[in-house]
Amino acid sequence: MGYVKWAIRGLFWLLVIAFLHYTLPQHDVARITDTYEKRVSPGSNAMFWSNADTGEATDVNVRDVFFVQAFRTDDKPMIYRNEDTGWGWPPYFKFDTSNLQAEASDLISKKNDANPQWVVVRHYGWRNEFLSIYPNAVSIWAVESPDVRIIPWVKIVLLTLLAALYWAIRVRWMRFRKQRIEPKVDEWTDGWA
Repeated sequence: MGYVKWAIRGLFWLLVIAFLHYTLPQHDVARITDTYEKRVSPGSNAMFWSNADTGEATDVNVRDVFFVQAFRTDDKPMIYRNEDTGWGWPPYFKFDTSNLQAEASDLISKKNDANPQWVVVRHYGWRNEFLSIYPNAVSIWAVESPDVRIIPWVKIVLLTLLAALYWAIRVRWMRFRKQRIEPKVDEWTDGWA
């Protein structure tokens, strides 16, 4: 019975970590090589795409999505989608897709340029070729070199607050359980032995 309890706890924490990893902002240093627009029809992977009701018609299954092609510092390709998040989840309140696409187009750089233009792409989500999942670019800005160090302050603050909230709830629950529940259980089970 103890193994089942630990397996359920492990699965719960694995899902919490996966949710936070998908939702919290991530930063990639990359070189943008192309930007384009593609008509997509989200199918079984629709949960990884933004809501269609952020300015477009909601009754359409097919929509146009901006994409940004880039190469990271390890020369591996990365493709980002560029969609508005609107008022939905995750709460990035992104309404500037066209502006971001223009900025990305302006920062295009080729590998054999004398001084390639490196950028930092802030995004959320995962890239999975098998499921056709793309991370959503939230912002892009130019940097001097690929050796720039990005400190994820939002992640640090948010994870610290979540850890403090978990600790506060856990301490109060343990105190409540020890003072209220355990005495009642002991009182009910006194005559059982």
